[in-house]
Amino acid sequence: MKHLIIEPTDKTPKVVLDPSKDIYVIQGRSIPEDSAGFYKRVYAWVENEAPQMDKELKLEMRLEYFNTSSSKCILDLFRRLEKLHQDKKIVTVLWHYEQDDDDMQEAGEDYSRLIKVPFEIIEEA
Repeated sequence: MKHLIIEPTDKTPKVVLDPSKDIYVIQGRSIPEDSAGFYKRVYAWVENEAPQMDKELKLEMRLEYFNTSSSKCILDLFRRLEKLHQDKKIVTVLWHYEQDDDDMQEAGEDYSRLIKVPFEIIEEA
C-alpha cells in the first residue's frame, strides 16, 4: 500500500497517512488559500488506499486552527471515512485539542454529531 506524506507549511497541516507504520495524522494549521486543492490528495488516499487496509485506521486530528473552507474539507474527509465505516472497515477519529481551547473542543463535538464514525474527543494538557 502507498503512503501519503505532506510536509507542513505556515498555512497547511502536516499529513501522514502511512499504513506500514500504522500512523494516520493531520496536524497543525489548516488555512490554505485553496483548501479543496490541498485536501484532494488526502481524499484520493482515503478513497484508493484505505479500502485495501485490513486493520484499523485511527485518524488523529491534531489541528491548532482551521479556516471556514478547511472546515468543509474536513467534513468531506470525515464523510469519506464514514463510507469506509459503512463498508465494514474499522475507522476511528481521534480529535485532539489543547486544554482551554473551547473552539477546537466545540468543533470536535460538532463533527462527532455530524458523522457516524467512532469519534473520540481528547483534551491535551
